[in-house]
Amino acid sequence: MEPLVLFLYKIRDCAVLNGGIVMASNTPEPVDKSFIDVRNESSGAERILQFIEVASGDFGSPLPENDDAKHDFFEKGRDLESAFVNHKYTEAEKKLLGEYESLDYLPPHSKVYRQWLHQQPSRIDWDHWVMMGLIGFLVGTLGFFLHQFIDILAELKWEKARNFIEEGNFLYAWLWVTAISILFVFISSSSVVLLRPSAGGSGLPEIIAYLNGTIVRHIFNIKTLIIKFVSCIFAVSSGMPVGPEGPMIHLGSLVGAGCSQLKSSTLKIKLPFFKRFRNSEDRRNFISAGAAAGVASAFGSPVGGLLFSMEEVSSFWNMKLSWQTFFCCMVSTFTSDLLNSAFTAFQYEGNFGLFKTEKYILFQVVRRIDLNIIALIPTVIVGMLGGLMGTAFTFLNLKIARARRKFLSFMKSKRVKQILQISEPIIIMIIMGTLSVYLPTLLPCSTFTCDHSNEKSECFLHNGIHIEGNVEFYNCPVRKRENESTLRNMSYNEAATLLFLTGDKAIHHLFSRETHLEFNFMSLLVVLPSYFFLACWAAGTSISSGVVIPKMFIGGLIGRIVGRLMVEAFGVQRDLYWAWMDPGAFALIGAAAFFGGVSRLTMSLTVIMVELTNDVQFLLLIMVAIMVSKWVGDYVTHPFYHAQLELKCIPFLDSEPVILFDGEKNLNLELFEAGHVMSSPVVTLETEVSVSHVAKLLSETNHCGFPIVKKLNGTSTFFGLITRTELSVLLCHEEIFNCDPSMLLSAVDYSQFCDDDVEKLSKSVRFLDLLSNLRREEYSEVHINLVPYANKSAVHVQEDFSLHRAYIIFRSLGLRHLVVVNEKNEVVGIITRKDLMGYNIEEKLLKILNRPDSFISQEMTFVTEVR
Repeated sequence: MEPLVLFLYKIRDCAVLNGGIVMASNTPEPVDKSFIDVRNESSGAERILQFIEVASGDFGSPLPENDDAKHDFFEKGRDLESAFVNHKYTEAEKKLLGEYESLDYLPPHSKVYRQWLHQQPSRIDWDHWVMMGLIGFLVGTLGFFLHQFIDILAELKWEKARNFIEEGNFLYAWLWVTAISILFVFISSSSVVLLRPSAGGSGLPEIIAYLNGTIVRHIFNIKTLIIKFVSCIFAVSSGMPVGPEGPMIHLGSLVGAGCSQLKSSTLKIKLPFFKRFRNSEDRRNFISAGAAAGVASAFGSPVGGLLFSMEEVSSFWNMKLSWQTFFCCMVSTFTSDLLNSAFTAFQYEGNFGLFKTEKYILFQVVRRIDLNIIALIPTVIVGMLGGLMGTAFTFLNLKIARARRKFLSFMKSKRVKQILQISEPIIIMIIMGTLSVYLPTLLPCSTFTCDHSNEKSECFLHNGIHIEGNVEFYNCPVRKRENESTLRNMSYNEAATLLFLTGDKAIHHLFSRETHLEFNFMSLLVVLPSYFFLACWAAGTSISSGVVIPKMFIGGLIGRIVGRLMVEAFGVQRDLYWAWMDPGAFALIGAAAFFGGVSRLTMSLTVIMVELTNDVQFLLLIMVAIMVSKWVGDYVTHPFYHAQLELKCIPFLDSEPVILFDGEKNLNLELFEAGHVMSSPVVTLETEVSVSHVAKLLSETNHCGFPIVKKLNGTSTFFGLITRTELSVLLCHEEIFNCDPSMLLSAVDYSQFCDDDVEKLSKSVRFLDLLSNLRREEYSEVHINLVPYANKSAVHVQEDFSLHRAYIIFRSLGLRHLVVVNEKNEVVGIITRKDLMGYNIEEKLLKILNRPDSFISQEMTFVTEVR
């Protein structure tokens, strides 16, 4: 403590007065040894919090300002654009892109960070495995409760409606379905709109953006978790054309974020456990694992969850994270299956620990069919249809979203906007409920016979073709048992079998094997367009919902139609060689194709479909359908979740940039240099800088990173990097002003830079008042030593460094800033995430290519003439 006392003798005594800091005296006065330790974590956090107001609330993703830009409905480069073409943003959208801040994947390698590491336990792996197991267990339990609540509420709705239909009271059935559905949807949408807009939708685009390095507010908050959970239950139970899988992934990420940090600014708690996980790298790794565990719990697909997180969600991956995430997915799946083994709708059924096939595998395929190489031909056709329909789904969804945004922009009243946002899903539900009750009445009943003479209790159509026994009778006539063995002349409604129940049960019917004639063309063609449109409309409304179940349902309908066409052309094939001509088999292939056409997933989707159905024989056909649908879809639109990021104007860096010249020629970025896209000139700071200069810098600029330079032989050479947030935190600690550089311990602990609340400093009114006070003349003589807080491992490249390799380094390391220096190591520019976005690279490089005096332009002209 003695060195600290000597140090405090030297610094200027400051006092907080009327919300600002004023100099009490220029003469050091003795400081009592009982003075609070400036390195104490809790006191430092409290000092920062005094400059942060209570958050104004969650208003969801910010929207771009209205501009006069007009676009054709099918304009290229907007919603209708190849995956090999960059999205075209308006000026208002570019402005919104610039408002998002980024974050580094790796912590800053500064002196205070190394001191913090010394205080942490020795780096062993057991605590990572413990945390991964805890996340998996909690996500699996959460998934169990989510599905149990959905089953209870959905059964309550449909069971009562069936009773009314059997009695012939269609009006009562419609009133009941509509009333209960409106109630459920109202709870779902109002909770999102009024309490937590960030809980709306699936949450997947926001998670992808965050793990790519963009800060998205409010998505990892305890309030978001609660509202997401409640809204998803009521949205899916209502009968909306949505599913729980997307929200389950977001819930898993929320559990991963909260569990690993063991702190909450909302609940005002900060537990003293696993403190070394409170850094950007570990937090993002646990969020990735939580997302994978969400997939594993939702689909019962642990390997698929691992691959989904690696392929779609995460931008940074390593082998060690693969093992730990696999363990997390295993625990999540095991927990969900263990609880589901004994409970259905919270009713204990015994057999705890007995993993029954019908519960363990969601869409179990009972009857297996041998694969035939000839089946590749219709599989390619189904893949093409899935790709085209998938792009149509994405395109229509984007158009509806833009129309919704434009319509709401005309409403000046916040209350009116909220009423409209709550009303929209209610309107969709009224249409869906009306179709579910009245659409089946337009279609005839189909008769069948069930034989109960043996344990199998098989059912057949009049021509001897097998059908399922759990079809929906609806209002079709059912006769009594004529003898002890058979029940004759039963009848069912095909449309009701698809609409008068939840989406996952309808998918069961579509995937059923050896039921060639269970669904006729009329029922399939009537249900497909209506459900397709409503699912497009519902995806994007203010409810917590996903599109996985709708994608599988729509794809199943497409595949079933193709299968029925083959049955009509070649008849019902019972021969082993031609048994693959089964509409149920092609419903599975169609589901995979449409899913792939929308999402463009490949490896993870293949594994998920196999784990969902346990149908390994059709693995090759599933892979072919997915690849064909991806190839077709990539030529028409961007992947669904990436298109959502573009719609919401959230910055995202793809794994590889695609830059076109004149809309046709693909530019090779190896021909260009980092200096061609860097931002310059750059605002730099010296290793020791005045307080007033830092305050003025933060007040007058919006830059989020500042290179630190050090004088060496009269040249300002690059020394390190410091972020805006770190400078803001330092200004809240007056005790470090005029700090003695010889002090062994830094005055501000690294943990204070990691607190979630520090990100709010720059927009806090109290902090802005502090900046205005610190800009006064007397603070020009007060200095801060930035050496202990500088990131000395900040990546920097030469000005003539390859642009392509700079992009790879930036994205692979998850950088926030890439400093550009010249041959003398002087800072000449800086590259940020916005500089490396596709549209920005194109704009900057085209300016260079259009200059006749540029070397690259002359080089390209020479090459063209030689050819």
